[in-house]
Amino acid sequence: MAKNDNMLAILWMLNSGRKITAKQIAEKLEINIRTVYRYIDSLCASGVPIISDSGQNGGYSLMNNFIQAPLFFDMEEQKTLLHAAVFAKEAGYPFNEALSRATEKLKLYSNQEQESILNRHLVGFEVINRDIAPAVKMVLERLEQSVANEYSVEIEYCSIHEEEPRPRVIDPYGIIYWNNKWYTIGLCHLRNEIRSFRVERIVQIKQTQMMFKRPEAFSAKEYFLQNLLPDLADENGLVSLIIKGRAEALDDLCIHWFLGHHLKERTSNQAVFLVEDRVLHTYVPYFLLSYGKAIQVMEPQSFKQKLVFVASELMEYYQI
Repeated sequence: MAKNDNMLAILWMLNSGRKITAKQIAEKLEINIRTVYRYIDSLCASGVPIISDSGQNGGYSLMNNFIQAPLFFDMEEQKTLLHAAVFAKEAGYPFNEALSRATEKLKLYSNQEQESILNRHLVGFEVINRDIAPAVKMVLERLEQSVANEYSVEIEYCSIHEEEPRPRVIDPYGIIYWNNKWYTIGLCHLRNEIRSFRVERIVQIKQTQMMFKRPEAFSAKEYFLQNLLPDLADENGLVSLIIKGRAEALDDLCIHWFLGHHLKERTSNQAVFLVEDRVLHTYVPYFLLSYGKAIQVMEPQSFKQKLVFVASELMEYYQI
Protein backbone atom coordinates (compact mmCIF):
# COMPACT_ATOMS: atom_id res chain seq x y z
CA MET A 1 0.00 0.00 0.00
CA ALA A 2 1.26 3.52 -0.81
CA LYS A 3 2.58 5.79 1.93
CA ASN A 4 -0.39 8.17 1.74
CA ASP A 5 -2.83 5.27 1.98
CA ASN A 6 -1.02 3.91 5.05
CA MET A 7 -1.04 7.30 6.76
CA LEU A 8 -4.76 7.67 6.07
CA ALA A 9 -5.28 4.15 7.43
CA ILE A 10 -3.51 5.13 10.65
CA LEU A 11 -5.80 8.16 10.99
CA TRP A 12 -8.83 5.90 10.61
CA MET A 13 -7.52 3.61 13.35
CA LEU A 14 -6.86 6.52 15.69
CA ASN A 15 -10.31 7.89 14.90
CA SER A 16 -11.86 4.94 16.77
CA GLY A 17 -11.23 6.81 20.02
CA ARG A 18 -9.22 3.95 21.51
CA LYS A 19 -5.50 3.78 22.15
CA ILE A 20 -3.61 1.72 19.64
CA THR A 21 0.03 0.66 19.78
CA ALA A 22 2.63 0.88 17.04
CA LYS A 23 2.80 -2.92 17.02
CA GLN A 24 -0.96 -3.21 16.42
CA ILE A 25 -0.73 -0.69 13.58
CA ALA A 26 2.20 -2.53 12.02
CA GLU A 27 0.37 -5.86 12.15
CA LYS A 28 -2.82 -4.39 10.73
CA LEU A 29 -1.08 -2.71 7.81
CA GLU A 30 1.59 -5.40 7.42
CA ILE A 31 4.47 -2.92 7.59
CA ASN A 32 7.62 -2.54 9.70
CA ILE A 33 7.15 -1.00 13.14
CA ARG A 34 9.85 1.59 12.39
CA THR A 35 7.83 2.66 9.36
CA VAL A 36 4.89 3.22 11.71
CA TYR A 37 7.01 5.55 13.84
CA ARG A 38 7.97 7.56 10.73
CA TYR A 39 4.35 7.85 9.65
CA ILE A 40 3.29 8.98 13.12
CA ASP A 41 6.03 11.63 13.08
CA SER A 42 4.88 12.79 9.63
CA LEU A 43 1.28 13.08 10.80
CA CYS A 44 2.32 15.07 13.86
CA ALA A 45 4.43 17.35 11.67
CA SER A 46 1.40 18.01 9.46
CA GLY A 47 -0.62 19.20 12.46
CA VAL A 48 -2.56 16.09 13.47
CA PRO A 49 -2.85 16.20 17.32
CA ILE A 50 -1.67 12.67 18.15
CA ILE A 51 -1.10 11.86 21.83
CA SER A 52 1.54 9.27 22.71
CA ASP A 53 1.30 7.55 26.11
CA SER A 54 4.12 5.29 27.26
CA GLY A 55 3.92 2.38 29.64
CA GLN A 56 2.07 -0.92 29.81
CA ASN A 57 -1.29 0.57 28.82
CA GLY A 58 0.20 3.16 26.52
CA GLY A 59 -0.33 3.78 22.83
CA TYR A 60 -1.39 6.42 20.36
CA SER A 61 -4.67 8.33 20.36
CA LEU A 62 -6.13 11.53 18.97
CA MET A 63 -6.68 14.61 21.10
CA ASN A 64 -10.25 14.99 22.34
CA ASN A 65 -12.54 17.24 20.26
CA PHE A 66 -10.25 16.84 17.26
CA ILE A 67 -12.16 18.20 14.25
CA GLN A 68 -12.77 15.28 11.93
CA ALA A 69 -12.01 15.59 8.26
CA PRO A 70 -14.90 15.20 5.77
CA LEU A 71 -13.48 11.80 4.79
CA PHE A 72 -14.34 10.35 8.21
CA PHE A 73 -17.77 8.77 7.82
CA ASP A 74 -19.93 7.70 10.72
CA MET A 75 -21.28 4.13 10.87
CA GLU A 76 -24.56 4.97 9.17
CA GLU A 77 -22.73 6.67 6.30
CA GLN A 78 -20.29 3.76 5.93
CA LYS A 79 -23.12 1.23 5.87
CA THR A 80 -24.98 3.31 3.27
CA LEU A 81 -21.93 3.55 1.02
CA LEU A 82 -21.32 -0.20 1.17
CA HIS A 83 -24.97 -0.95 0.43
CA ALA A 84 -24.87 1.45 -2.54
CA ALA A 85 -21.76 -0.33 -3.80
CA VAL A 86 -23.69 -3.63 -3.81
CA PHE A 87 -26.35 -2.07 -6.03
CA ALA A 88 -23.76 -0.53 -8.34
CA LYS A 89 -21.90 -3.81 -8.82
CA GLU A 90 -25.06 -5.72 -9.63
CA ALA A 91 -26.18 -3.03 -12.08
CA GLY A 92 -22.98 -3.56 -14.05
CA TYR A 93 -21.13 -0.47 -12.87
CA PRO A 94 -18.19 -0.24 -15.31
CA PHE A 95 -15.54 0.80 -12.77
CA ASN A 96 -16.03 -2.23 -10.57
CA GLU A 97 -12.36 -2.69 -9.69
CA ALA A 98 -12.01 0.85 -8.39
CA LEU A 99 -15.27 0.45 -6.50
CA SER A 100 -13.99 -2.73 -4.86
CA ARG A 101 -10.75 -0.98 -3.82
CA ALA A 102 -12.75 1.87 -2.31
CA THR A 103 -15.00 -0.43 -0.29
CA GLU A 104 -12.03 -2.48 0.91
CA LYS A 105 -10.33 0.70 2.12
CA LEU A 106 -13.50 1.67 3.92
CA LYS A 107 -13.43 -1.64 5.76
CA LEU A 108 -9.66 -1.53 6.30
CA TYR A 109 -9.77 1.88 7.93
CA SER A 110 -12.44 0.75 10.38
CA ASN A 111 -11.57 -0.58 13.80
CA GLN A 112 -12.50 -4.14 14.79
CA GLU A 113 -15.83 -3.17 16.33
CA GLN A 114 -16.82 -1.05 13.32
CA GLU A 115 -15.79 -3.79 10.90
CA SER A 116 -17.91 -6.30 12.80
CA ILE A 117 -20.94 -4.00 12.65
CA LEU A 118 -20.48 -3.39 8.92
CA ASN A 119 -20.16 -7.11 8.20
CA ARG A 120 -23.42 -7.78 10.06
CA HIS A 121 -25.19 -5.20 7.92
CA LEU A 122 -23.72 -6.58 4.70
CA VAL A 123 -24.12 -10.32 5.26
CA GLY A 124 -27.91 -10.22 4.81
CA PHE A 125 -28.04 -7.51 2.14
CA GLU A 126 -27.99 -8.79 -1.43
CA VAL A 127 -29.18 -7.65 -4.86
CA ILE A 128 -30.14 -9.97 -7.70
CA ASN A 129 -29.72 -8.63 -11.19
CA ARG A 130 -29.00 -10.00 -14.61
CA ASP A 131 -25.39 -10.49 -15.66
CA ILE A 132 -23.66 -7.76 -17.62
CA ALA A 133 -21.31 -8.96 -20.36
CA PRO A 134 -17.67 -7.82 -20.05
CA ALA A 135 -17.95 -6.22 -23.51
CA VAL A 136 -20.83 -4.04 -22.27
CA LYS A 137 -18.77 -2.86 -19.30
CA MET A 138 -15.94 -1.89 -21.66
CA VAL A 139 -18.37 0.13 -23.79
CA LEU A 140 -19.72 1.82 -20.65
CA GLU A 141 -16.19 2.80 -19.62
CA ARG A 142 -15.55 4.39 -23.03
CA LEU A 143 -18.89 6.19 -22.97
CA GLU A 144 -18.32 7.54 -19.46
CA GLN A 145 -14.96 8.99 -20.54
CA SER A 146 -16.56 10.46 -23.64
CA VAL A 147 -19.39 12.09 -21.67
CA ALA A 148 -16.94 13.56 -19.15
CA ASN A 149 -14.41 14.83 -21.71
CA GLU A 150 -16.94 15.75 -24.43
CA TYR A 151 -15.46 13.90 -27.38
CA SER A 152 -17.44 12.16 -30.09
CA VAL A 153 -17.29 8.40 -30.56
CA GLU A 154 -17.80 6.21 -33.57
CA ILE A 155 -19.92 3.16 -32.87
CA GLU A 156 -21.15 0.08 -34.68
CA TYR A 157 -24.78 -0.07 -33.62
CA CYS A 158 -27.32 -2.80 -34.27
CA SER A 159 -30.82 -1.37 -33.90
CA ILE A 160 -33.90 -3.50 -33.29
CA HIS A 161 -34.98 -2.94 -36.92
CA GLU A 162 -31.66 -3.95 -38.50
CA GLU A 163 -29.96 -7.32 -38.68
CA GLU A 164 -26.47 -5.95 -39.30
CA PRO A 165 -24.77 -3.18 -37.27
CA ARG A 166 -24.30 0.20 -38.94
CA PRO A 167 -21.58 2.76 -38.24
CA ARG A 168 -22.64 5.96 -36.52
CA VAL A 169 -20.92 8.92 -34.93
CA ILE A 170 -22.57 10.19 -31.76
CA ASP A 171 -21.96 12.89 -29.18
CA PRO A 172 -22.91 11.14 -25.92
CA TYR A 173 -24.51 13.62 -23.51
CA GLY A 174 -25.20 11.16 -20.71
CA ILE A 175 -25.63 7.56 -19.55
CA ILE A 176 -28.68 6.22 -17.74
CA TYR A 177 -29.64 2.92 -16.13
CA TRP A 178 -33.28 1.98 -16.49
CA ASN A 179 -35.20 -1.27 -16.12
CA ASN A 180 -32.03 -3.42 -15.85
CA LYS A 181 -30.52 -1.92 -19.00
CA TRP A 182 -27.94 0.78 -19.79
CA TYR A 183 -28.57 3.53 -22.35
CA THR A 184 -26.60 6.48 -23.68
CA ILE A 185 -28.35 9.63 -24.84
CA GLY A 186 -26.71 11.93 -27.36
CA LEU A 187 -26.65 13.59 -30.76
CA CYS A 188 -26.64 11.13 -33.64
CA HIS A 189 -24.69 12.61 -36.57
CA LEU A 190 -26.46 10.23 -38.97
CA ARG A 191 -29.94 11.51 -38.07
CA ASN A 192 -28.80 14.94 -36.85
CA GLU A 193 -31.00 14.65 -33.77
CA ILE A 194 -30.78 13.54 -30.15
CA ARG A 195 -31.46 9.84 -29.74
CA SER A 196 -31.12 7.08 -27.17
CA PHE A 197 -28.92 4.04 -27.78
CA ARG A 198 -29.05 0.79 -25.85
CA VAL A 199 -25.49 0.02 -24.77
CA GLU A 200 -25.87 -3.74 -25.29
CA ARG A 201 -26.42 -3.09 -29.00
CA ILE A 202 -23.15 -1.20 -29.43
CA VAL A 203 -20.89 -3.78 -31.06
CA GLN A 204 -17.79 -1.59 -31.42
CA ILE A 205 -16.78 1.81 -30.06
CA LYS A 206 -13.79 4.05 -30.61
CA GLN A 207 -12.87 7.63 -29.82
CA THR A 208 -12.69 10.20 -32.60
CA GLN A 209 -10.75 13.47 -32.79
CA MET A 210 -13.98 15.49 -32.79
CA MET A 211 -15.08 17.39 -29.72
CA PHE A 212 -18.60 18.55 -28.81
CA LYS A 213 -20.28 20.82 -26.29
CA ARG A 214 -23.09 19.35 -24.23
CA PRO A 215 -26.20 21.59 -24.20
CA GLU A 216 -26.50 23.51 -20.95
CA ALA A 217 -28.80 21.95 -18.35
CA PHE A 218 -29.38 18.89 -20.55
CA SER A 219 -30.75 15.93 -18.60
CA ALA A 220 -30.44 12.48 -20.16
CA LYS A 221 -32.99 11.20 -17.64
CA GLU A 222 -35.60 13.83 -18.55
CA TYR A 223 -35.09 13.28 -22.28
CA PHE A 224 -35.43 9.51 -21.91
CA LEU A 225 -38.60 9.71 -19.81
CA GLN A 226 -40.22 12.29 -22.10
CA ASN A 227 -39.75 9.96 -25.04
CA LEU A 228 -40.79 6.89 -23.09
CA LEU A 229 -43.90 8.29 -21.41
CA PRO A 230 -46.46 10.74 -22.84
CA ASP A 231 -47.37 14.08 -21.33
CA LEU A 232 -50.71 13.73 -19.56
CA ALA A 233 -51.35 17.45 -19.19
CA ASP A 234 -54.05 17.22 -21.86
CA GLU A 235 -56.52 14.47 -20.98
CA ASN A 236 -58.41 14.73 -24.25
CA GLY A 237 -58.27 11.45 -26.13
CA LEU A 238 -57.49 9.43 -23.01
CA VAL A 239 -59.54 6.37 -22.05
CA SER A 240 -60.29 5.16 -18.53
CA LEU A 241 -59.00 1.63 -17.94
CA ILE A 242 -60.75 0.23 -14.87
CA ILE A 243 -59.29 -2.90 -13.29
CA LYS A 244 -60.45 -4.80 -10.23
CA GLY A 245 -58.55 -7.59 -8.53
CA ARG A 246 -56.42 -8.77 -5.68
CA ALA A 247 -54.69 -6.04 -3.71
CA GLU A 248 -51.17 -7.38 -4.35
CA ALA A 249 -51.81 -7.55 -8.11
CA LEU A 250 -53.18 -4.01 -8.17
CA ASP A 251 -50.21 -2.83 -6.12
CA ASP A 252 -47.91 -4.29 -8.75
CA LEU A 253 -49.81 -2.62 -11.60
CA CYS A 254 -49.75 0.74 -9.83
CA ILE A 255 -45.93 0.72 -9.79
CA HIS A 256 -45.58 -0.76 -13.28
CA TRP A 257 -43.03 1.23 -15.32
CA PHE A 258 -45.76 2.23 -17.81
CA LEU A 259 -49.15 1.91 -16.13
CA GLY A 260 -47.90 3.52 -12.93
CA HIS A 261 -47.39 6.74 -14.88
CA HIS A 262 -51.08 6.66 -15.92
CA LEU A 263 -52.62 5.90 -12.53
CA LYS A 264 -55.62 8.15 -11.87
CA GLU A 265 -57.32 6.57 -8.86
CA ARG A 266 -56.77 3.64 -6.52
CA THR A 267 -59.10 2.02 -3.99
CA SER A 268 -58.74 -1.18 -1.99
CA ASN A 269 -59.93 -3.42 -4.83
CA GLN A 270 -59.82 -1.23 -7.92
CA ALA A 271 -57.42 0.92 -9.95
CA VAL A 272 -58.25 3.43 -12.67
CA PHE A 273 -55.69 4.37 -15.34
CA LEU A 274 -55.96 7.07 -18.02
CA VAL A 275 -54.34 5.77 -21.21
CA GLU A 276 -54.25 7.00 -24.79
CA ASP A 277 -56.62 4.83 -26.84
CA ARG A 278 -54.11 3.61 -29.42
CA VAL A 279 -51.51 2.71 -26.81
CA LEU A 280 -54.14 1.00 -24.67
CA HIS A 281 -55.18 -1.40 -27.41
CA THR A 282 -51.70 -1.92 -28.88
CA TYR A 283 -49.42 -2.54 -25.88
CA VAL A 284 -51.36 -2.82 -22.63
CA PRO A 285 -52.98 -6.23 -23.34
CA TYR A 286 -49.54 -7.83 -23.25
CA PHE A 287 -48.78 -6.15 -19.91
CA LEU A 288 -51.89 -7.68 -18.33
CA LEU A 289 -51.94 -11.23 -19.68
CA SER A 290 -49.38 -12.45 -17.15
CA TYR A 291 -51.68 -11.51 -14.25
CA GLY A 292 -54.25 -14.13 -15.28
CA LYS A 293 -57.29 -14.31 -12.96
CA ALA A 294 -55.65 -12.12 -10.31
CA ILE A 295 -57.20 -9.09 -12.07
CA GLN A 296 -60.38 -8.38 -14.01
CA VAL A 297 -60.78 -5.60 -16.57
CA MET A 298 -64.13 -3.83 -16.06
CA GLU A 299 -63.92 -1.10 -18.71
CA PRO A 300 -63.71 -0.28 -21.54
CA GLN A 301 -65.56 -3.02 -23.36
CA SER A 302 -63.41 -2.62 -26.48
CA PHE A 303 -60.31 -3.40 -24.43
CA LYS A 304 -61.91 -6.52 -22.95
CA GLN A 305 -62.59 -7.67 -26.50
CA LYS A 306 -58.96 -6.95 -27.40
CA LEU A 307 -57.78 -9.12 -24.51
CA VAL A 308 -60.02 -11.96 -25.73
CA PHE A 309 -58.60 -11.60 -29.23
CA VAL A 310 -54.97 -11.66 -28.05
CA ALA A 311 -55.60 -14.66 -25.78
CA SER A 312 -57.36 -16.49 -28.66
CA GLU A 313 -54.41 -15.81 -30.95
CA LEU A 314 -52.07 -17.33 -28.40
CA MET A 315 -54.23 -20.40 -28.00
CA GLU A 316 -54.41 -20.88 -31.75
CA TYR A 317 -50.67 -20.41 -32.07
CA TYR A 318 -49.85 -23.12 -29.51
CA GLN A 319 -52.44 -25.55 -30.84
CA ILE A 320 -50.72 -25.73 -34.22
